[in-house]
Amino acid sequence: MLRVPGLIKAGALVGGVAAAGLSVWTLRWSAMRWGATTGETTEPLPGDQVLPDARLVATRAITIDAPPDRVWPWVVQIGQGRAGFYSYDALENLVGCDIHSATRIVESWQHLEVGDRVRLHPQVALEVASVDPGHSLVLHAGAAMAGSAGGSAGAAAPSVPYDFTWAFVVRRHPGLTTRLIVRERYAYVSPASVILIESVSAASAVMSRKMLRGIRDRAERAMHPGSAMVL
Repeated sequence: MLRVPGLIKAGALVGGVAAAGLSVWTLRWSAMRWGATTGETTEPLPGDQVLPDARLVATRAITIDAPPDRVWPWVVQIGQGRAGFYSYDALENLVGCDIHSATRIVESWQHLEVGDRVRLHPQVALEVASVDPGHSLVLHAGAAMAGSAGGSAGAAAPSVPYDFTWAFVVRRHPGLTTRLIVRERYAYVSPASVILIESVSAASAVMSRKMLRGIRDRAERAMHPGSAMVL
């Protein structure tokens, strides 16, 4: 039988574990919704229909002091071998991504069509699932990754670890400002997918915050050339 000191220690241990678990869950919940309002996290967005049964969804957002037509050009030119992702290039390049985030708009990168490929890495591409110029861009991993793995187009091959969509929504906000909303949706294709997705989504939480700020800083600096931009 445990004596009183033992009960106190056991209770403290259980309480500590519970508090740690709650902290991790709270941090994860916050990271998945960084900058987004409750309405933005729950409303349907372009791309949701591509993976209707997604098991993990992250919605992040930022307000930009520039109109949508000055924000969209930075969004549409993302990609490896294009404008990069305005995030932590050095970290991405540690795994061979060869990313060089642009600090200017490049006309040749301004046009995307459904079926085009946008690369994350020289050997990893996403496919444009839909594009509404000036308003939304949806990238889909499944078809592109399955194709590169030798699977049939349009379906996730068994060798593809998970299916994924990445949506960028550009909206006019009060005044001459813009609300940029980014949503990631992940679907499992095997029991092992959950482990990989949790790791990928955790890394994405860090990179996405930097990306949103990078787009904001570039668009605002273009509007106000005298302002500083942190790269």
